[in-house]
Amino acid sequence: MRIGVFKDVLQMSLDSIKSNKLRSFLTLLGIMIGVMTVIAMVSVVQGLNKSFLSELEAVGPDVIMVSKYEPGITVGHMSEEERQREDFTFEDVEAIRNECSLVKAVGVDLTVSLFEAISIKYRGTESSDTVILGANEDFPRVLSVYLPERGRFITEADMNHRTKVCVLGADLRETLFPHTDPLGKEIRIGAKRFTVVGEMEKRGSVFGQSRDNIAVIPLTTAMKHFPYDLSNIEIIAVPTKHEYYQEAKEQIINVLRRRRNVPVGKPNDFAIFGQDTMLDLYNQLTGAAYLVMIVISSIGLLVGGIGVMNIMLVTVKERTREIGIRKAIGARSSDIQNQFLIESIILTGVGGAVGLLIGFAIAFLVRVTTPLPASVTLWSVLLGLFVSISVGLFFGIFPAQKAAKVDPMVSLRYE
Repeated sequence: MRIGVFKDVLQMSLDSIKSNKLRSFLTLLGIMIGVMTVIAMVSVVQGLNKSFLSELEAVGPDVIMVSKYEPGITVGHMSEEERQREDFTFEDVEAIRNECSLVKAVGVDLTVSLFEAISIKYRGTESSDTVILGANEDFPRVLSVYLPERGRFITEADMNHRTKVCVLGADLRETLFPHTDPLGKEIRIGAKRFTVVGEMEKRGSVFGQSRDNIAVIPLTTAMKHFPYDLSNIEIIAVPTKHEYYQEAKEQIINVLRRRRNVPVGKPNDFAIFGQDTMLDLYNQLTGAAYLVMIVISSIGLLVGGIGVMNIMLVTVKERTREIGIRKAIGARSSDIQNQFLIESIILTGVGGAVGLLIGFAIAFLVRVTTPLPASVTLWSVLLGLFVSISVGLFFGIFPAQKAAKVDPMVSLRYE
């Protein structure tokens, strides 16, 4: 199509759309809803992805995690073999530390506030929903995010003597000591007095859950003074060098299989995994969200596309006489077809653009009013526009062809 002819066809398409504003709006409504859904959901999922990946990067690529059960498993889905697994012990941790030559450090932790809310107080101020974590002295060496910003962490002497000391997360420190240096102060954890010996730097939140509302105490102290469940104990190790990751993992497996009397040929009665496993588990969860997003947006786009085709067929019927006049003065069938195709594409393109703007607004509201992160990516914008224009092209072909095949002699007599 020549440039001049294209401009004329484009102008006629725009005039037709403007002359039927309500119909045009109702036509693009389905497209708008479909694209809006895609952008809003993609923004939230992409925000969650960024947040999760940044958390993995902060932990480090060489972490080897050992637990009683596979990550993500629930009680209702456990096999009989999994129910009968033995808990880990301190002797297991010492065995890994002493017998695995390629392991640099072994950390162990146990959350003691899972099943019972334990209050933390300083004078008249109390913190709520605080995570109380029991950990050993090597914990910051395997997870550097627990390195104290001020003061110190748990020491071997604290572990051996079950001393009542604690390290505060940034949010807990701000709650209890907004205007006071916490180091050396005594707080109450439950009914026990603990001395603050360190404070950690701010880590932020993930999935709306603060990682800074936390108190870390010696693991031996936690097990002496608070209720706990050894099935929740977690062992974390790091190799001496990145190149030795797999070999260090094999050493840990061999030590634990021997200590737990696992017969040759039988699978491990414990879970050992790294970041790749956590990433796979996360992708499975977000994969379901993407599937729901595709289904919902596809329904909206299908309804919108059918609406476009229906309205365009009505438009062809209404403008039969106009088509005949245009053909009588020299317009080719391809010009008529292109005009109706352009109208369809403009309608869905405008619907897609409006849907993008509304999707951006929803993503912004989600980010500022909820704990969920949201991040708009360029590829999602381009995808939304491409899909909306493609819908217009696909569902506009049949009406456009129908308009192009109109007999000019018949159409001139049409009322």
